[in-house]
Amino acid sequence: MGSSILDYTDIYQEVRGALHEGRLRLTSNSVVFKDTKNGKVETIQIGDIEDAVWRRVARGFELKLSLKNGHFYKFDGFKESEFERLNKHVKNNFKLSLDQQELCAKGWNWGEASFNGYELQFDVDAKRAFEIPLQNVSQCTPGKNEASLEFHQNDDAELSLMEMRFFVPPSQNDETETVQVFCDNVIAKADVLQVKGNAICTFQDLQCLTPRGRYDIRMYPKFVQLHGKTFDYKITYTSILRLFLLPHRDQRQIFFVVSLDPPVRQGQTRYHFLVLLFYKEDELTVEMTLSEEEIEKKFNGRLEKEMSGPIYDVVSKVMKNMIQRKITVPGSFKGVNSEQSIMCTYKASTGFLFPLERGFMYVHKPPIHVRFDEIAYVNFARGSAASSRSFDFEIETRSQTSYVFSNIEKNCYTSLFEYCKHKGLKIKNIERGMDGSANRDFMANSDSEDEQHDAYLERMKQEAADRAEDDGDDDSGSSEDEDFNPGAEPQGEVRDEFDSDAVNTSDDEGNSGSGSDEEKKPKKKKKEKKEKKREKKREKSEGKKKRATKDVNAPKRPTSAYMKWFSDNRPKIKEDNPGASMTDLAKEAGRLWKEVPDSEKEVYARRYEKEKVKYAEAMKDYKASGGGAKPSSPRPPKSSSSAKPKVKSPGKAGVYKSKEFIQDSGSSSSDSDAGTAPVSTATVKAEKSSDSDRGASESEAESTPPESGDSD
Repeated sequence: MGSSILDYTDIYQEVRGALHEGRLRLTSNSVVFKDTKNGKVETIQIGDIEDAVWRRVARGFELKLSLKNGHFYKFDGFKESEFERLNKHVKNNFKLSLDQQELCAKGWNWGEASFNGYELQFDVDAKRAFEIPLQNVSQCTPGKNEASLEFHQNDDAELSLMEMRFFVPPSQNDETETVQVFCDNVIAKADVLQVKGNAICTFQDLQCLTPRGRYDIRMYPKFVQLHGKTFDYKITYTSILRLFLLPHRDQRQIFFVVSLDPPVRQGQTRYHFLVLLFYKEDELTVEMTLSEEEIEKKFNGRLEKEMSGPIYDVVSKVMKNMIQRKITVPGSFKGVNSEQSIMCTYKASTGFLFPLERGFMYVHKPPIHVRFDEIAYVNFARGSAASSRSFDFEIETRSQTSYVFSNIEKNCYTSLFEYCKHKGLKIKNIERGMDGSANRDFMANSDSEDEQHDAYLERMKQEAADRAEDDGDDDSGSSEDEDFNPGAEPQGEVRDEFDSDAVNTSDDEGNSGSGSDEEKKPKKKKKEKKEKKREKKREKSEGKKKRATKDVNAPKRPTSAYMKWFSDNRPKIKEDNPGASMTDLAKEAGRLWKEVPDSEKEVYARRYEKEKVKYAEAMKDYKASGGGAKPSSPRPPKSSSSAKPKVKSPGKAGVYKSKEFIQDSGSSSSDSDAGTAPVSTATVKAEKSSDSDRGASESEAESTPPESGDSD
């Protein structure tokens, strides 16, 4: 840095009670401040500076520059040690002396008020107590012996001063005149938006998208007024940052966007942009209320007494010359069919993204403007649709604000990628390919099955497969449990109930008989289908196989290349990050691993490959010597007596019954009702059935041939 240039970062400019962070640069012929938040640049020429003051304030030290036209600038955030450098620079380049001013700290609320340019100064005991910029005053109301000052509210300030009252002692001549003189001095320099006289020009019934409605736009010397049916806005020219003229994709409409800081308010809603929509075929004729001499003197022939032409051309031309701001139009970007915008979706609204020469502009709901110097990186991501015929474009700012524009057509990828690359923007996922063409291939093949080869990803997949194979080998020696087998057929008595070879002794109507083979086949098939369904249910209920316990005697599996690198560098990472937790150390290690050169990563990868070969040989010898085998310990099978038979109601015809319900041939229905046969749950159900079912079950019992050991 040369001696004639001083450059400071983290400097704050005071604007209506709010401190705006930015960068201050003092050169041999100017003072330049750039706001970090909105990118606004304030340039002060040395010839316009009248006085420079250095004083101590709450945040540090402040540099105040007073201009010859009565305005002033305050820059806060300097250190005390910077005074010598600033004093030397001001003397050599500004031809002024940097005066040190001491503020009064007595806390008295009486003193002397004086007006100096656009500033009300209040001194106590010949020292400066406070200063009030008159541009912050919105209204001044005189009283009997006092004057009440109201201030503009600043949304950027954490705490805003809204009202202040000054008591003016009465003079010997006329007390009212003294208060009125004070108020007149305030009003003369205050930023009071009062409609006085006729507007310079008026545009009637213009369509406004944000805020929504139709407004009459009236141009005054210091501000522009938007007058609608419900709302009325007054916007000073100093609060207008930028003007945009952006064409619609249909080539029939055009957007005119006005960027505001501070924004206009409608209730609790703030509008940082005014978005007007014009049709190209609409024409307008407007007449200026100024005389031709005044127009020539004020605008140097850039405007005329009467102007006519397309409405967008007339409005933009008048605003450009009255506001003294340049109009930003689309630059060199050319999309599909040479279009200058990209159709996309932001949140739930569809709009247009305009890549400009110094940033991105999205219209219209909500309007978004992102400058290149705000962008940390951009990211291209595959769309969420199943067909992947679209992609998402993400913009991440340095303040960690993310904007995601989705549903962009795939054929726009090449032009947008080349544009970002040409502008020098950092692309987050550019490492997916070796160069820009590889990235384009990645998006171009998104619909096909052939994906781009990633060597690192393939190596990770191979390591995972090796680990899975080793786990499978370790579990090969373990045996499955044999004591619980739901698929096995029941033993003993229960087998008779579910046996498909059992003889059906009654038909569907309750008639006894052996039946023909044709009648048995359909029932047998149904029985087999039911058995298969039961088998599937048992297999599902069995669940996943329990994971085998780790064999402590088995050879140790080798660690990956990353873990080897982390083990070697962990002491240094811990030393560079004192007091960091294990999670923070792991994150820092992951970040540093990405920055490790490929040559160094290859060294650790070769070490891993060698250890993997040794591990495979050791594992082979270990298994050959009988290691890893686990003896099976099946439980003794359950006895048939413990098996609980599945009992079915004897009242339902065509169902095989267990033997405790088979009556003796000599018994009668009256005997069974009297309790000669064993009573069970199934018999209770049979008693609750209808009389016809009871008669059918009795006939079945009488016609069933007795088996050995079945009778009581």
